[in-house]
Amino acid sequence: MHIPYQPLAAVQTAHPPTKKSVKTAQSNTGSFQEALQAATTKEPLKLSKHAEMRMKERQIHMSEEQWIRVTEKVHEAKAKGISQPLVLTNDAALVVSAQNETVVTVLSEREATDKIFTNIDGTIVLKR
Repeated sequence: MHIPYQPLAAVQTAHPPTKKSVKTAQSNTGSFQEALQAATTKEPLKLSKHAEMRMKERQIHMSEEQWIRVTEKVHEAKAKGISQPLVLTNDAALVVSAQNETVVTVLSEREATDKIFTNIDGTIVLKR
């Protein structure tokens, strides 16, 4: 079956848009804009229960600026295809699930010395 070519201007919709369909389209556009903004907003990393417990046990503290910097770098790594980075700071080593945006475990810098880290596919070095 062959359909003859028609210029786009000649094609008409079966039903002209109604006020209701225009409102629905506008509300869907708002939802899309909200979803786009949510997707581009960088939320801080979450801590798994295990990582939170390790930070308390090992008395590891990070400032808000440090968390922001770690979060930004993890998002950069995720954009480059890294799913499980190791983040090294002056005070700690963090294994992060970039997919879930969650810190999986934390070791103090002292504990991280001479350790072998497995199940990682990238490293982020944030030392001064």
